[in-house]
Amino acid sequence: MRRLPSLGALRAFEAAARHQSFKQAAAELGVTPTAISHQVRQLEEYLRVALFRRQVRRVVLTPEGDALYPVLQRVFDTIAESVDALRRRPVRRVATLSATVAFTARLLVPHVAAFRVLHPDWDLRLHASDDPVDLHAGEADAAIRYGPGRYPGLTAMPVITDRFLPTCSPHLGLTRPQDLAGSVLIHFEWRAAGPESTRPNWRAWARRAGVEGFDAASGITFSDESSAIQATIAGQGVALLSSALVAGELASGALVQPFGPALDGSHYDLVFPIDAEDRPPVAALRRWVASVLIPRLASAPQASPR
Repeated sequence: MRRLPSLGALRAFEAAARHQSFKQAAAELGVTPTAISHQVRQLEEYLRVALFRRQVRRVVLTPEGDALYPVLQRVFDTIAESVDALRRRPVRRVATLSATVAFTARLLVPHVAAFRVLHPDWDLRLHASDDPVDLHAGEADAAIRYGPGRYPGLTAMPVITDRFLPTCSPHLGLTRPQDLAGSVLIHFEWRAAGPESTRPNWRAWARRAGVEGFDAASGITFSDESSAIQATIAGQGVALLSSALVAGELASGALVQPFGPALDGSHYDLVFPIDAEDRPPVAALRRWVASVLIPRLASAPQASPR
């Protein structure tokens, strides 16, 4: 354990020794000459030596003071240089965007480098969760949400309108709706807001298509959309998938839309608290979404039945 005198006393002594004046030391440190004298007296009592010879208009270092002063000067110079170096370092700021696991992995991760290009002084934090975060509590600066676009207390900036397509691996060889009777249907548990009747599922698709003869509730159900997408890519069955989330696989041919129709979905919005539009992290996220994400999603190839 270090046994040291008061840092304030050491600082007062160093300033007084440098200026050879209690008055000038007091002006530098923003205290009174009496306070400087008191601090120096405390240090002398602690060390049990005299550090100054006090004269009428100045103070002169004693041999003991002359030995202590250069040591303290180097120490305080080193501290000042370290503090200045830290203050000059660029301050890194963090913008946090929340989105579902599937949206994050498929539509945000491929474009994170563009965020750093736009905002080199910012760090991006992606919060991937299928449970909505409380933006007013500061759990994230903004979020991508799927729904009708009406969010109390939040401003919504449209990102992309979604559609849900019958989708499968080309290796399954499906070509017409009647092929569903012998196929494994893939489902995922829908967590988005809205009434059950508006959620895309095989029953809704069968009504829209006017197709009968298959059990729209049978098959494999996943708790999350990402797993349903991966199972479909692996050829485990046919699923109703978001055209936005599987645009890359549809373009590459890893997935196909074997037949129609498509079901209209809601849309993805960038949302943030109403009074937060001009906050720096929200502004950074808005710029990234508007200048990078939206144009690239809009230019993605649209699937059509084979």
